[in-house]
Amino acid sequence: MTQQSRHEKILELVNRQGFVTIEHLVQAFGVTPQTLRRDLNLLHDQNLLRRHHGGAGSIGSSTANTAYQQRQELQAEEKQRIAAAVADSIPDQASLFINIGTTNEAIAHALLARRGLKVITNNLHVANTLAPREDFEIIVAGGQVRPSDGGIIGEATLDLVRQFKVDFAVIGISGIDEDGTLLDFDYHEVRVSQAMCANARRVYLAADHSKFGRKAMIRLGSIAEVHALFTDAEPPRAIVDLLGREKRQLVVVPPGAPAAGDM
Repeated sequence: MTQQSRHEKILELVNRQGFVTIEHLVQAFGVTPQTLRRDLNLLHDQNLLRRHHGGAGSIGSSTANTAYQQRQELQAEEKQRIAAAVADSIPDQASLFINIGTTNEAIAHALLARRGLKVITNNLHVANTLAPREDFEIIVAGGQVRPSDGGIIGEATLDLVRQFKVDFAVIGISGIDEDGTLLDFDYHEVRVSQAMCANARRVYLAADHSKFGRKAMIRLGSIAEVHALFTDAEPPRAIVDLLGREKRQLVVVPPGAPAAGDM
């Protein structure tokens, strides 16, 4: 494979996945990490991608999210592994918030292995997944339903969330900046997620590797404010260092680990 064709394939991967690691590229192309670093630096200099520690991310828009159906398909296997790890960390009889996001929809399926949960959610897909369980108590927030993804947002949503104090907030996110800032695209969605975090005893962030370095406009908070990060690949070094300084738990679920569908 020529350098030019390898660059084209790298850009295709980055634009499709949002973020790729050096390790993934080494396995994909069978060249040394040093060669891949030179490739990424060159593509970064040409403004074709964004170089990050440990990998590269797409330039992408910071004002609009990827379409819901496409998000369902992206990193589906990774989301299943993350979901299984999150569900394994939630005890029976726990109370929790679950916000909007396709990773959280995978987590909802994995939570069917638990018993006696009380769940407050602004995600119609999560509610539909959990509702058939007779031993679960599911509360769906009122508010405006987004036709694009079944998310519920607005003042009524905030009012309901603020009435509860739960054990866990299970939060998804659109992007994590290099300094650990949690980013999303919808101001109203972010306000609800912030209220969930503020009214939970522990905050679990579920984010696959494509979220590292991905840009979005609205600031939700800092990764230093969560109690545990569940992901499928080692985050950039700056994120790892920040979690370590704040004594936050990092759960990296490797390939080959049980997925939600295997539970």
